[in-house]
Amino acid sequence: MRIAEAASRSGLKIDTIRYYEAEGLVPNVARGPDGQRRFSSENVDWLTLLYWLRETGMPMKVMQRFAALYAQGDETIPDRKDILLDHSGLLAKRRNDLDRCDEILSRKLEIYEEYLR
Repeated sequence: MRIAEAASRSGLKIDTIRYYEAEGLVPNVARGPDGQRRFSSENVDWLTLLYWLRETGMPMKVMQRFAALYAQGDETIPDRKDILLDHSGLLAKRRNDLDRCDEILSRKLEIYEEYLR
């Protein structure tokens, strides 16, 4: 599929896909006879993963490390798993922080409601 369809399916913008490819985050993108990129469903799955890793705050350097490990093959699965476990831990902490913030805001809103009555 062409880059526009890959962008639509993955959630990434075309410019972001080009940037990720230039940064070495997107391995094995084939080119057609016309020189245009041809994305496989595996490429789109990878792009979708990159989209969500970035959306959840994974730094580019970590994404680059993850992509480099992916490009090295299955023997790097334990290292890639460690990266995802670390990221998952950071997401859990963020969730807890957001829940605490929500509690504080809810309490403040209750105080304002009491005040306005």
